Amino acid sequence: MTDNARSERIVKEKNILPSHYRTILNRNLGIFLKDAVRTALTNPPQAYFFLKALRWQRKAARIRAKWQRDGVNIPPIIIFSVTTRCNLSCSGCYAQALHPPSENEMSEAEIRRMMSEARELGVSFFVIAGGEPFLRPEIMEIMKDFPEILFLVFTNGLLIDEEMLGRFKKQRNVVPMVSLEGHADDTDGRRGEGVHQFLQKLIGKLRKQGIFFGTSLTITRPTFNTLTGRQFVKNLVQAGCRFFLYLEYTPTVQGTEELVLTSVERARLMSLTDSFRREFSALFFAIPGAEAEVGGCLAAGRGFVHVTAEGDMEPCPFASFSDSNLRDSSLKDALQSRLLGVIRQHPENLKVTEGGCTLWKRRAWVESLLDGCKEKDNGTGITDQKSQNCEGT
Repeated sequence: MTDNARSERIVKEKNILPSHYRTILNRNLGIFLKDAVRTALTNPPQAYFFLKALRWQRKAARIRAKWQRDGVNIPPIIIFSVTTRCNLSCSGCYAQALHPPSENEMSEAEIRRMMSEARELGVSFFVIAGGEPFLRPEIMEIMKDFPEILFLVFTNGLLIDEEMLGRFKKQRNVVPMVSLEGHADDTDGRRGEGVHQFLQKLIGKLRKQGIFFGTSLTITRPTFNTLTGRQFVKNLVQAGCRFFLYLEYTPTVQGTEELVLTSVERARLMSLTDSFRREFSALFFAIPGAEAEVGGCLAAGRGFVHVTAEGDMEPCPFASFSDSNLRDSSLKDALQSRLLGVIRQHPENLKVTEGGCTLWKRRAWVESLLDGCKEKDNGTGITDQKSQNCEGT
């Protein structure tokens, strides 16, 4: 069964309507945090933090619901690429392909303002990405000042030193997600010689310090059997890993389409993550497959948005189109952008598709919406007439 068929079956069986996905998403986020409490029981301080985070998520969901009644859409998750810079040059990296290095990144003050607004609006989670996030070392201090928000930090791990390990231990709201590709040949082949050995030592230090951490696994056709192998998963669980996030490869670089999972592998991945949840004391998720559980892609503010290092508000990291910037508007106003609103109005285009990110597959459609959302000069010098492509939000 393809993921399209799986998504349609789930929607039909659960009677998921577009107006209901928020309820389902909030419930699933609550389940995620309850499972996090369970997996962290051997680490009482971390388990206690997740329990507090569960209470905050419930409060945040009520805040978001209030805004929704006022006609303001607030997602529970913001993906923030804090920097475009990286200390590695991984083959097939979507971030480098779509967001080249910039000298115009948001300042610390601008980041703090965004996160403060996010907290007030009821945002529960930040996914901190890059580039390599820890090339902006001030991000640790910033995250410390927002203990109500859970931060998942996607990192190559090479900049994590003893001082940072100590901060992780104190800042329970920060969960490092260490990127792996598989065994030594897989990881070093994509990331560089010696990276795998360094990360194995780092994982040992994370476990010794009692730090709750996870791994980000970009899964491709060649690495499918390795990354989903029971022994590979078991070894990581025994090494202390408590969160496995499988990210299906999206071919942002031409000539890499053969790396995309087949429909059979995608269905198998969903089945295996279900099986691993039952067998191991850890969290397992596969993206975008898990989005089928809530009726389709969660981009454009349905469940998350993407903020670039320069402050552009985008539907998702793979749809690098924007009609608003946080330097020019508040977070609340940027979340109500015409582009995001029009995308949300078309759930038929947000069904989970084969081969990675849904909006990447439909990027020509998203770009056409952006063109429609731009103001057009009508020949009189007045530029407030909108194209029919972007009518209504």
